[in-house]
Amino acid sequence: MSHHRKRVYPSAQMQGYASNGFQQPALVNDGAGAYGAPMGYPAPGQVPMAAGAPPVVGAGIPAAQPQLFTPVQQQLNQQIDQTTAAMGNVQLHNVPVVDPNSYYQAPAPGMASPYMPVAGAGVPVAPAGMTGAATGGVPIRGGKPMNQLYPIDLLTELPPPIHDLSLPPPPLMVPPERMLVPSEWSNAPSEYIRCTLNAIPKNNSLLKKSKLPFALVIRPYQHLQDHVNPPPLNEDGVVVRCRRCRAYMSPFVAFIDQGRRWRCCFCRLANDVPMQFDQTMAGVPANRYDRNEVKYAVMEYLAPKEYTMRQPPPSTYSFILDVSQNAIKSGLLATATRTIAEMLDSIPNHDSRTRISILCVDNNIHYFSIPPDEDSDQVRMMDVADLDEPFFPRPNSMVVPLKSCRNNLERVLNLIPEVFQFNIMSKFALGPALKSAYNLIGGIGGKIIVVSSTLPNIGVGKLQKRNESGSVNTSKESAQLLSCQDTFYKSFTIDCSKVQITVDTFLASEDYMDVATLANLGRYTGGQTHFYPGFSATKLTDVTKFTKEFSKHLSMDISLETVMRARGTTGIRSNTFYGHFFNRSSDLCAFSTMPRDQSYVFDMSIDDSIIGDYACIQIGTLLSLNTGQRRIRVITMCIPTTESLSDVYASVDQLALTAYHTEKAVEKALASSLQDAREYLNKAVQDVLAVYKKEIVVSNTAGGAPLRLCANMRMFPLLMHSLSQHMAFRPGIVPSDHRAAALNNLESMPLKYLVKNIYATVYSLHDMSDDVGFPDENGELILPEPINASASLFERYGLYLIDNGSELFLWIGGDAVNELVMDVFGTQDIFQVPIGKQELPIVEGSEFNERVRNIIAKVREHDDVISFQSLYIVRGASLSEPVNHISAREVATLRLWATSALVEDKILNSESYREFLQNMKMRISK
Repeated sequence: MSHHRKRVYPSAQMQGYASNGFQQPALVNDGAGAYGAPMGYPAPGQVPMAAGAPPVVGAGIPAAQPQLFTPVQQQLNQQIDQTTAAMGNVQLHNVPVVDPNSYYQAPAPGMASPYMPVAGAGVPVAPAGMTGAATGGVPIRGGKPMNQLYPIDLLTELPPPIHDLSLPPPPLMVPPERMLVPSEWSNAPSEYIRCTLNAIPKNNSLLKKSKLPFALVIRPYQHLQDHVNPPPLNEDGVVVRCRRCRAYMSPFVAFIDQGRRWRCCFCRLANDVPMQFDQTMAGVPANRYDRNEVKYAVMEYLAPKEYTMRQPPPSTYSFILDVSQNAIKSGLLATATRTIAEMLDSIPNHDSRTRISILCVDNNIHYFSIPPDEDSDQVRMMDVADLDEPFFPRPNSMVVPLKSCRNNLERVLNLIPEVFQFNIMSKFALGPALKSAYNLIGGIGGKIIVVSSTLPNIGVGKLQKRNESGSVNTSKESAQLLSCQDTFYKSFTIDCSKVQITVDTFLASEDYMDVATLANLGRYTGGQTHFYPGFSATKLTDVTKFTKEFSKHLSMDISLETVMRARGTTGIRSNTFYGHFFNRSSDLCAFSTMPRDQSYVFDMSIDDSIIGDYACIQIGTLLSLNTGQRRIRVITMCIPTTESLSDVYASVDQLALTAYHTEKAVEKALASSLQDAREYLNKAVQDVLAVYKKEIVVSNTAGGAPLRLCANMRMFPLLMHSLSQHMAFRPGIVPSDHRAAALNNLESMPLKYLVKNIYATVYSLHDMSDDVGFPDENGELILPEPINASASLFERYGLYLIDNGSELFLWIGGDAVNELVMDVFGTQDIFQVPIGKQELPIVEGSEFNERVRNIIAKVREHDDVISFQSLYIVRGASLSEPVNHISAREVATLRLWATSALVEDKILNSESYREFLQNMKMRISK
């Protein structure tokens, strides 16, 4: 959209600091419309090409004629294109410059593998077993394709190529003949399940030798609402499972004996095909190859009655509202009740059976007896002061149907702030309230949603404010500040799991809330803890964040009475599980209600040698939807096996690997100490580098000793280094509530948000091209290309947006030209720009302001998590900044917070990423 022209700024504006070591900016409008970008400076995210660097594989080759590819071939083609495009100045040793399309043409007659090059395509056809250049970089081992290993030197790849963080994982090299119906849906998409190893070692000794974990990152649901892109559904009640291992039929089974039987791809048992499998439908003979279970790796069954212990219960929501003095003064009670009232029509009620109960709590428990709308509008509040054994005054009218009591529920919610507006009680009896809500809905199950602004300080579960001064930033921090202060908050979750109750907490306060203790309620019941420090309803930004997140949480679909299990090919079993759920048995995860905005990590083990060339893993989830249906969601993936350590390393999914090590580090931080967690993260990188150097690098190279690793893992050291500087783990003085909330989020965050939370996405806005910030031809807003998270790339006159997944920081350089400040903020004086938690003002007539607001809105746009990111405006340092400016202290704090996301730099006393790599090199050289 080149017709969008930006203002051109005179170079004289920038001469004031050119003598201070800054390069004179070029202000010529060359179509990019930069606000004072330095001459010769590379574009955001661009790494200059080193002299003598090899051309990108496939570059300069004429476009091939249209070809028909299998889904696996398409994935491999895309992976090679993306990888080589991101290689930059990497020297690809022994990899010829060839057309990658030649590998995906239809196989010549008599060829065993579709991945072998076509004869006459310019590359000689290699026999099975040959690797490397002879096959154009696609190794063939044992007659099957494997991922190629591209060696790189981490120390010469600085700054690291962050584009790799958005690449898909190494492809699952599963040929079409392994699938009953070859298609792109026959193997599970990486959005649902990712494996740390996309080539599995055939035995445990090779796995141990690799020093790599074998784990799965699972996200069974992709959207907050189930009607968005649902998987295929079988409604005929025919559920075909293996008699021995109980695995579900999948695209990787084989039909034998003229189709009368099928061989399980997990345990190899031959099973009979049930007669109903080929029954006619609507008078038309059924084609078994059109059935969802043989076509799709992700699908659902409408479960028959034998999968149902009882009639699927109604969705039930029990609200515990803090009405103590803190909640009244901060405005939390009024904000929460107004939000619930506005969302009554959006709470999932697909089968018209949803039920609601409301409890208000201070030093008493206040029950509400709510009649149906057609009977009366007289709502009664009954107070119970006995916190040890609270009784129910009218148990039959306290959990009421949303459909028949909707108006009276709204009336109650609107009256509650008025009833308690003069309350001076500072007590909050959370423990007794939880037990009361448990007794109210225990026969049904459902969700208990706690909205609180006060530390529980009376009755069972009473908590004390901990003394942080003597423990913070010491070896005692985990034991004394991050541990569970009262065992009630763990034992209560066991009772909740038995009766299918989940607990979600929304904690909003300026005071200490003991997040470390209260987070256990959600951790073991499948719920979540949401933390809003410093909340005040007088701040519009605080109200906006709370209401948006609380609203999306209430409208999110849930699954009731859910269990999830992982099955693997003979020799593979699930070992340990990470996430928010109750571990009911050695291989079964139980969710009283399964949310839509969390993910889970399963640690797998290899007990016996894997015999076949391919291994299968299947996730089975049995659940009751809030439509009243009982369903089974099945996710199946097929992964090649290998006896080569090189193949294992070439197929590592570095983002899934990061998720696994994050869970382990959180576990160590809570169970041991933060120092142990940091050492664990460093050792994870050291072990990988040492094994790669010892087992895979075949010879030393001339010149300085490189720090070798494979290209598909080159972001792994950066992510581990960044994680050690995350608020959850970094040394220094961090309030325990903030650290506990960060740990809680890390263990439940979906993968793409986890990566952003570890390594922030940084956009340079002052020099973005003219089409950025406007929709493209498909209506999708164009975002700038991210730059590295390093202050070394920040210009003192620039404008940057830092997105760490939790907050947004809009950084305006202290020496920004007046025109830029005017275009963005509507004032020419940079010291008049409001800082802190603010929304960007609307500047009439400023196209640039509109583009920046569009970008911020796009970054905040999510339909798969409930989070809403607050925007913090930060002013950078300037030589002309007044020493005693009124906002000097606030600015300094904001700068420190924002720059903590620039994890490639030194943060406080930590080492930079370059220093981290140099130290790793020294460690593995000893």
